[in-house]
Amino acid sequence: MSTDISKRQLEIIEAAGKILTEKGINGLTTKKLAQEMNFSESALYRHFSSKEEIIVSMLNYLALNMDQHASELENKNPTEQLKNFFQNQFRFFESQPYFVIAVFSEGLLEESEKINHAIKSLMNKRMQLLKQIIQVGQEKGIITNDLESDELIHIVMGSVRLFMLKWRMSKFEFDIQSEGDKMLTSILKLIQTK
Repeated sequence: MSTDISKRQLEIIEAAGKILTEKGINGLTTKKLAQEMNFSESALYRHFSSKEEIIVSMLNYLALNMDQHASELENKNPTEQLKNFFQNQFRFFESQPYFVIAVFSEGLLEESEKINHAIKSLMNKRMQLLKQIIQVGQEKGIITNDLESDELIHIVMGSVRLFMLKWRMSKFEFDIQSEGDKMLTSILKLIQTK
């Protein structure tokens, strides 16, 4: 599916996200989604051919959002780029927490090959951008060269994944932006040169 999402499709994605957040992947059915949208299942199929297409579109929409924010990182030093990269994501997730469910749900990985591909593509895109930032930081002597950039990516991504899991398990109760800033400060202390 194209990354062009109509207003109605976005409304459907948001409703699907609400159900995902409240009931998990098994609770997301086209019947429940149609009820949430206050129209028939057949009307739902005019916008998406399946539940799978809705989830893939959700993941593609997130990837598009990340691409749009990536351009804002230019002309900043690598530590500012890392901070801004994650702060943009925290703001996005705060306003639309169901994306956390979509990205970090183990159950989605078993749903379909298309969903697996969309998750993998999203993850690879994030890792590629982070690798570029980290490598520039290493070249400039701002980020440690004691570890390879791939190892640093695993440390950073693992920390962020744990943080997002904690936020999800708290039912999105704590302030993701202020707590996220604290986590980012800790990560930067670990990976920056002294």
